Amino acid sequence: MAEYVVEFGRDGGRVEPDGRLDAPAFHRNHEPIWAALEKHLADATGNVVELGSGTGQHVVHFARHTPGLTWWPSDLNQRHLKSIEAWRVHAGLPNIRPPLRIDLTDPDWCPEMKSGQGPTSLAAVFCANVIHIAPWAVAEGLFAGAGRYLRRDGKLFLYGPFKRDGKHTALSNAVFDTSLREGNPEWGVRDVIDVEKLAKAAGLGLVDTIEMPANNLTLVFAR
Repeated sequence: MAEYVVEFGRDGGRVEPDGRLDAPAFHRNHEPIWAALEKHLADATGNVVELGSGTGQHVVHFARHTPGLTWWPSDLNQRHLKSIEAWRVHAGLPNIRPPLRIDLTDPDWCPEMKSGQGPTSLAAVFCANVIHIAPWAVAEGLFAGAGRYLRRDGKLFLYGPFKRDGKHTALSNAVFDTSLREGNPEWGVRDVIDVEKLAKAAGLGLVDTIEMPANNLTLVFAR
């Protein structure tokens, strides 16, 4: 079971009376991330699972732009799940479902995905800033589940820092990687090549690489 490098709500950030948390990164990256997703999801319909939703702010922003998609946020941390639900209620959008408690070290993700109580035939899976602050088993479970639950034309979106061909794309990413591995040797900035190997084993291939601000990438995988 993954541990968190930062637990929102315990990092000095504001906590609303209803449990809503605020992530500073959301205010920096939600517009660039949506611009990347919009290329693929603007006219899509169906279900989307967000893995590692954190505070729940991103899913609200994306759902406002995609009335044809039903968003299923998720997280493992109970404080985050409370914040996600509070943001869902606060937004009042009909296309956001209550959050799922997903442990990505389990390739099935959660019981609801198999019982029929969760989404089926996913149009997309979105995951931001997770696999570098978690053991590699989380990335393995993420791809295993995506390969199982995505429909034939479904896509997986991964956002965050990545290495390319064994090299960091910026000095700041190298410093960040070192700090992560010093804190937990199972964490660290992942190489695109290694992620592609997981994708291939799950029946997915890299179809788009989108350069993002702050030396991040959005990787898009499809069948």
